Amino acid sequence: MIKKNIAVIFGGRSVEHEISIITACQIMDSLNRIRYNVVPIYITREGKWLIANKKVELIIFSDKKDISKHFTEAFLSPDSTLHKPQTSSTSKSFFARLFPKKFPKIDIVFPALHGTFGEDGTLQGLLELMNIPYVGSNVLASAIGMDKIIMKAVFKEYNLPVVNYIWFTRNNIEKNRDDIISQITSKLKYPLFVKPASLGSSIGISRAENDNELNEALEVAICYDRRILIEEAVNPLKEINCSVLGFEKVLASTLEEPLGWQEFLSYEDKYLSDGSKSEGMKSTKRRIPADISDELTKQIQDLAKKSFKALDCSGVARIDFLLNTDTEEVYINEINTLPGSLSFYLWEPSGIPFFELLDRLVDLALDIHKEKNRNRYEIDTPVLTGLKAGKM
Repeated sequence: MIKKNIAVIFGGRSVEHEISIITACQIMDSLNRIRYNVVPIYITREGKWLIANKKVELIIFSDKKDISKHFTEAFLSPDSTLHKPQTSSTSKSFFARLFPKKFPKIDIVFPALHGTFGEDGTLQGLLELMNIPYVGSNVLASAIGMDKIIMKAVFKEYNLPVVNYIWFTRNNIEKNRDDIISQITSKLKYPLFVKPASLGSSIGISRAENDNELNEALEVAICYDRRILIEEAVNPLKEINCSVLGFEKVLASTLEEPLGWQEFLSYEDKYLSDGSKSEGMKSTKRRIPADISDELTKQIQDLAKKSFKALDCSGVARIDFLLNTDTEEVYINEINTLPGSLSFYLWEPSGIPFFELLDRLVDLALDIHKEKNRNRYEIDTPVLTGLKAGKM
C-alpha cells in the first residue's frame, strides 16, 4: 500500500487557536500510520505558516518562546500545479533554503482549524484553488455554518425550527443604542442571548434578563464581531447535541446531553472543566446517551440530518439543539462544521472508533474531490480568436 501524505493544518488567527491545537493533536495521534504520512502545518496567531520538523506533541505549545525550533517556515501555494509546501524568498530558515525539495507532495489536507480564518470557508477556498482533496465541508457550507445569522435564515427557508431572533450591526448599535434596545424588547421577550454572529466556543456570548444586562451584553458582543445576533432563550432548557457524518448519504450519532452548566455552555464549561484543557471537547461533562425519550431522540437525529443537508455539508459536523423540557419543542441552535475533537466521543458509542472515523473522513474527502472534478471548468470558445491588438 502506498501511503498518502496528509497535511493536518491547525492553529490559526482565531480566538479558538488553542482548541484547534488540541483537535489537531488528537487527529495526528489517531491517524492510521499504515495508510498515511502526517505532515503537521501550524499557523501562528499572527498568520505565519510553519511545517513541523518532527512529530508534533501537545507539550511543545506550552512554551510559546521555543515553538519555532520545532518548525520550518513554509506555506501552501494556491497554484493548482503545486501540491508541495513552498518557502518564501525571504525565509530565514536554513533548512528551507538548503533542502526545499525535502517537503513532501501533499495528497490530502485535513483542516483542524476552528473559527475564523479556517472553519469559515477561507481555508477551504485556498484548497479549492489548489484543487486538492480536503476533509470537511465546502466553502459555502463552511461560511454559512460559521455565520449564525445566515445559518438561521437558511434553516427557516427549509422550515427547520429556530428560536425567535433579530440582528444588528455594530455601527447601528454604537450610534443608536437606546433605539436598538427598544426594537429588541418590542420584538423579543426576556431572557435573551446576545451573540457575535461568527464566533464559536461560546466566546462573546451573554445572557440578559433586563435592559441593563442587554446593554452590557451588546457591549461585549461588539468587541468580537461586526454583526450581532439577539435571540430568545428557551426555558426550561435542556441542551442536546448530535453529530452527523457523511455527504449525500448521512448518519446521525448517539445524542449527548451536556451537564454542569446553568445558563449556557461557556468556554470554561466546554474546555476547562476539571482542568482537562488538553482533552478539548472530550473533557466536557456530558451524559451519553442523552436522557430523553426514544421519540425525541429520533426527532432530533432526523433534524440533525436535515440541517446538515440543508447547508450541503460534508465530513463530520455537530448540531446543537435546544429542548424545552415542558413542551418538548426542539430548536436548532447552531451547526459546527468542524467540531471540537471532531465529536469522536459521540461516534465511539455509536460503534465507530476514532481511527475509523478519521479513515471515513479521508475516504469521503477523496470521493467528493473525484466527483467535483467531473465538472467542466473550461470550454473551447472563439471569443479571442482573430482579435487585433488594442481592439475589442
